[in-house]
Amino acid sequence: MTLQVLAIATSALMLLGVIELVRRQLLDEGYSLPWILCAAVLLVLSVWRDLLHVVAGWLGVFYPPAVLLLVLLAFGFVTSLTFSVLFTRQRREIARLVEDQALLRAELQALRAELHPPPGPPDQGG
Repeated sequence: MTLQVLAIATSALMLLGVIELVRRQLLDEGYSLPWILCAAVLLVLSVWRDLLHVVAGWLGVFYPPAVLLLVLLAFGFVTSLTFSVLFTRQRREIARLVEDQALLRAELQALRAELHPPPGPPDQGG
């Protein structure tokens, strides 16, 4: 099996895997675009070896299949950074929601106390 056939098969499996995850609604369409683009770029570079050689020449890479790894590494970096930003934003939103929920709980308890005050000590009048 040649390296080109392996690269084509791997890229095609990546693309089909992402599409299947979207179809099963395990991956949101908005998050699937970078994955689909990466798999498509890898597939195009794997199928058209001449394009791979041209890109390798532009980048000064002497072993053209190494460009595939470079694309994969660049994609991994950008994706990791994107998800780190997303996770940070979600963590802040969760913290804000927890604070809001605590304030609402305290307000609810105060309102319940006003409506139904606890019974006081029994009257010991005499």
